[in-house]
Amino acid sequence: MSKVEVKTPFFIFNPKSYLYGDDIVEMAEVAEEMAQAHPEASVFITCPFADISRVVAVTDKAFVSAQHLDGIVPGRGMGHILPESLKAAGVQASFINHAEHPLTFSELVKAVERANELDIVTVVCADSLKEARAIASLEPDIILCEPTELIGTGNTSDEAYITSTNEAIKAVSPNTLVMQAAGISSADDVYNVIKLGADGTGCTSGITEASNSKQMLRDMVEAAVKASRV
Repeated sequence: MSKVEVKTPFFIFNPKSYLYGDDIVEMAEVAEEMAQAHPEASVFITCPFADISRVVAVTDKAFVSAQHLDGIVPGRGMGHILPESLKAAGVQASFINHAEHPLTFSELVKAVERANELDIVTVVCADSLKEARAIASLEPDIILCEPTELIGTGNTSDEAYITSTNEAIKAVSPNTLVMQAAGISSADDVYNVIKLGADGTGCTSGITEASNSKQMLRDMVEAAVKASRV
């Protein structure tokens, strides 16, 4: 299976370890619903490794993302995440270098290379403008610009940060898509960040902690699509 085409706007629901089992499967069904409703956009759902196969089974148009992969090859690597095993399970994308699972730059290079070899979409995280520039040199598919101090706070990156990182990344790697997701907690946040020029965004606790998580996911995808049409 070749690498999937990521359309803009894209939205990534990343529930980290908030959801698992039947709960993550139900949210995957909503992500699939939205992906089918908006073929002009891309909808991703990230899930724990143990739930990947169950989530893949209920998705077709929605893309399934792993939370991490390691730049290793089949063989030794106890406790590490083998890219081939993700591919075999049906994964189409993976986060790399998240603030909760950071890599050294040499590890990052290997991870991106291995993902590319297997046509796995790379979502590489950067927490500063300098780091975003350095990561852009690897030409990943997506760079997530997310200052670590804003994760889970409900405070979004300011307009200057968003526009400067967008421009810096595109200057180095024009084909890399830029994701701005720090502090996203409402559909309005989604709308605003896409309108400012981000190719995509995403959310964790703004969805998992919502009174109606399924409706919040729907609302956020709709907001991304609406903003892209302005």
